[in-house]
Amino acid sequence: MKPVSAEKVRVSDTFWTPYMELVRKVIVPYQWEVMNDRVEGVAKSHAVANVRIAAGLEEGEFYGFRFQDSDLAKWLEAAAWCLATERDPGLESLADGLIEDLGRAQWPDGYLNTYFTLKEKGKRWTCERDSHELYVAGHLIEAAVAYRRATGKTRFLDIMRANADHIDSIFGPQEGKLHGYPGHQVTEMALVGLYGETGEKRYLDLARYFIDERGRKPAFFELEAAARGQPDDKGYFRERMAEYNQTHLPVREQKKATGHAVRAVYMYSAMADLAALDGDAKLAEACRELWKDVTRRQMFVTGGIGQDESWEGFSEDYDLPNASTYNETCASIGLVFWAARMARLERKGDYFDVAERALHNGVLSGISLDGRKYFYVNLLESLPSVVAGTRDMNYASTTRKGWFPCACCPPNLARLIASIGGYIYSSSPGGRGSPPNVSVQLYIASEASLDIAGAALRIALRGDYPRSGRIGISVSPDRPACFSLRLRIPGWCAGFRLSLNGGDLNLAPVEGYVSILREWASGDSVDLELPMPVRRVAANPAVTADAGKVAIARGPVIYCLEEVDNGPNLADIVLAAEPRFSERFEEGLLGGVVAVYADAFRRGNGGAGPREAGEGGIQDRASELAAWGDDLYRDYEPFNTPLRIKAVPYYAWDNRGENEMLVWIRQG
Repeated sequence: MKPVSAEKVRVSDTFWTPYMELVRKVIVPYQWEVMNDRVEGVAKSHAVANVRIAAGLEEGEFYGFRFQDSDLAKWLEAAAWCLATERDPGLESLADGLIEDLGRAQWPDGYLNTYFTLKEKGKRWTCERDSHELYVAGHLIEAAVAYRRATGKTRFLDIMRANADHIDSIFGPQEGKLHGYPGHQVTEMALVGLYGETGEKRYLDLARYFIDERGRKPAFFELEAAARGQPDDKGYFRERMAEYNQTHLPVREQKKATGHAVRAVYMYSAMADLAALDGDAKLAEACRELWKDVTRRQMFVTGGIGQDESWEGFSEDYDLPNASTYNETCASIGLVFWAARMARLERKGDYFDVAERALHNGVLSGISLDGRKYFYVNLLESLPSVVAGTRDMNYASTTRKGWFPCACCPPNLARLIASIGGYIYSSSPGGRGSPPNVSVQLYIASEASLDIAGAALRIALRGDYPRSGRIGISVSPDRPACFSLRLRIPGWCAGFRLSLNGGDLNLAPVEGYVSILREWASGDSVDLELPMPVRRVAANPAVTADAGKVAIARGPVIYCLEEVDNGPNLADIVLAAEPRFSERFEEGLLGGVVAVYADAFRRGNGGAGPREAGEGGIQDRASELAAWGDDLYRDYEPFNTPLRIKAVPYYAWDNRGENEMLVWIRQG
């Protein structure tokens, strides 16, 4: 399966188009200003200045992390996908200027990294475990490929091909080269993309080498340390660092996700790419086992991953704490990358079920509705007074921030949202008994053009998903063509209705897809209806953090309670045994969302009778606290206050001021 690339898709969606416009009109300009240090009150970036100083255009010193260049790389990729959607001479000129500055900062041998140019020129390629040299190169390569596709210009691609050629001269199995791999993965995925854009097999071979070499003994990072004259790490620390970097085993032997979550899913994405391209059965099986471990035992209901704050990574099976989790935004973004690549590897709806879950919840929660504030850490339960006293508020915050000292997440969000059109459709020419086919993976209103079964096909999708489950698809080949149209039936959907040109079809999903195989003609239409009742989601009993609790869901969207709607101390709210759900689209709420209402009760002062959402909660709470006085404990007395609670989509929380938030609600 090959995706229909974003530049060939025009999105016209009531949900995603406003986000794409936000990226183009607000987020990309805002982030440019931040990276030029022209926004007051946010963490300093200096990313643009670093490039200009390295290019000899300004005086000064390097500032920031060793990987500061990667912020600009992701910004450039976001700009590229914006230009693919709508040409903007001002933005294109800005991007072209930055690209020229990068070219001026590049060494004659192709090396490009402002940290090592300005601060540690003599230490190139001496500490890849910590230097992020390959990580920076990977993001720049991905941006260059996107810019070529969006604009047709080759200057950036030429710069990064020279950089990739330099890397190829440094790393590899040949004598005299470094027998190593990236500290922070992403280069592997980028090199596969560079191969796809250029057809140059050397780039694919280098990506494959990095994957194959990882985890082999003697360990590259230990050899690096010895060459630097540093003592070898011993015992537990060495083993933990190996797991942190996913170097504890060769990749085909890795069955359990461990270590830094973003590094891991970037590596798993490249593994899936290579497994599909090479037909590597062992690599494919490792991908499947790792997928099961992450999505069956280590993923939050929001599509968040990486629960351990100590190393921004994975923990133990079913260890899914809500108030103390990490859930880096970049990790959910990486999960989407991985899911899309697994779907290319094999035709199972589960992969885009997870991508959809992450996109509508764990990814979008990372950005404010105005596009100028971000979450690095995505909590599922937030009590501001507690979080402020126990967490690093630069990253684990109860309200979004304008920027971060380590700002990997904001431009990562921008590039994913800007390229969302590239995740909607895929196609395959067929073969080995399988007919040509076109797949619809995400229900985002859009139009795409592609070639299938000897015909030029225009496919258009309409609807108001995820607010509504009614979806229409127009199929218009320029000549009659026989192929299969495959539609994903989400795992959350208990039933569906399907019709072709007005006539009902009775088809059963296979591996999460229904397939309509026929000779298609211009004007054919398919209608799909996915019912979206409000549901209660329960966790595996092994997830002790969620014992006796449920999460509210509607379609792919997970809901939460906020203090602004329901009063403080949300943990005291208990959902009624029969909660009598109702739903209402509220255009003026959080940019227009479907709000969910339900019967519940709160342990309170009793006798007050039912209340609408938000009514009386704060006053009742104050009275209850006053009645307790200085007591810390009392004998339990059962008394409850009925109320009707209001839940809003999790992705939109913290857009009405800092307040409590809760995803998992006690069930009566």
